[in-house]
Amino acid sequence: MPATDTSLTRLFERVTGDEDSRLCRDISDDACQQQPGNFFRHLLAALGNKLADELSNARLILPWLMGAIGAPVWMVGLLVPIREAGALLPQLLIAGYIRLRPIRKWVWVAGGVAQALGAAILGLLALFGHGSWGGALVLIALTGLALGRGLSSVATKDVLGKTIAKQRRGTLMGWSASAAGALTLLVGATLILLGDQPGHSALAVLLFAAALGWILNALCAAAIREAPGATAGGANAWQSVRQGFSLMQRDRRFLHFNLSRALLLSSALALPYLALLGQQNSGTDLASLGILIVTSGVASMIAGPIWGRLADRSSRRVMRNSAIGAAACCLAGAACAWLPETMRASVWPYALVYGLMMIAHAGIRLGRKTYVIDLADSDTRALYVAFSNTFTGVLMLAVGLMLGALAQWLGSAGLLLLLAALAITAALSSHALAEVEETKRQAPANAL
Repeated sequence: MPATDTSLTRLFERVTGDEDSRLCRDISDDACQQQPGNFFRHLLAALGNKLADELSNARLILPWLMGAIGAPVWMVGLLVPIREAGALLPQLLIAGYIRLRPIRKWVWVAGGVAQALGAAILGLLALFGHGSWGGALVLIALTGLALGRGLSSVATKDVLGKTIAKQRRGTLMGWSASAAGALTLLVGATLILLGDQPGHSALAVLLFAAALGWILNALCAAAIREAPGATAGGANAWQSVRQGFSLMQRDRRFLHFNLSRALLLSSALALPYLALLGQQNSGTDLASLGILIVTSGVASMIAGPIWGRLADRSSRRVMRNSAIGAAACCLAGAACAWLPETMRASVWPYALVYGLMMIAHAGIRLGRKTYVIDLADSDTRALYVAFSNTFTGVLMLAVGLMLGALAQWLGSAGLLLLLAALAITAALSSHALAEVEETKRQAPANAL
């Protein structure tokens, strides 16, 4: 074995805490031999992807961009629905297509390139976009970016399962999340230090940096050494949709969960309006954006481990409590309009509310993911997750369009009050869900 391969293997064993990298679970012998190198290719790819996601965040960066170029308020309400629905809706179709290809990494590469192109166009719009036409082009570029995200999302999981063994995948994702979080905080701190300067150029730099992150992601994906996989057994997308609706009819708990999850969208939809409200009152300078980025990053780092432990006890209660927190944050954001003028003109009240909302949103995301996994059994889990994601994507788009239509009339504060009411309804619905951690799941036919 060459010295470079030996040192890479030792580094892999040190990072993963394994004494022997040759012990692999559920991957081929050839993939096991290539695992140390593939581990670090995956790590760099995931780092580029996570950093790019944060630098083009539809909940913070893109609302700030829309405000900076003077786009109509109703367009802001479409950012999160387009980003999420564009990635979720095509997944059933993409999964069937990927299954027919023996080498899947090139689908991942195509998704990375599409996202890089979308981010680069957004960077150009930060420099040259203006008004309604600029906002419309932002939404079009975001649509392409979201579709690329859907491609990458499905392919990444497939390639990861073929090239990295069990009990090492979580370590890989943990390292990439920590590194990306640290880099995001560094970006936010840099913007704070730049002070009261116009934000157009900084937004362009952030979005061009996001494009570079996805280029890194695509290059690392292309370098992964992937053996051909099986091409049989691809599911028909429309058949999966029909099966999903049939499951909701037979399993009332699955139906109840999806209705609760739809109401819980209020937290994701509120975040862009909180960011826009802060920008409208405190200005578009770099320091304000940096404060929001740092607040968001710190909140996410704190919230994840806490909500994770609580979700293992009761994911239902995590969803309920997070929804109550989201409702309180929506009300607090709307109430900022009645603060004294000196406080209202500062970004800090909005940053505080935004950070608390990020904590609530993290709980909602973690709670619902844990609930649907524990609700299903090994035979139905993949269908439950895929159908629930697609169903949520449709609802996200529909609710986003409705909120966009109301935005010009109600304004950001008024929409936050409406979203607070939805979050309270979500809390009541989540409270009424069945516990799935305490008892073994019964067959759908016997579900309540």
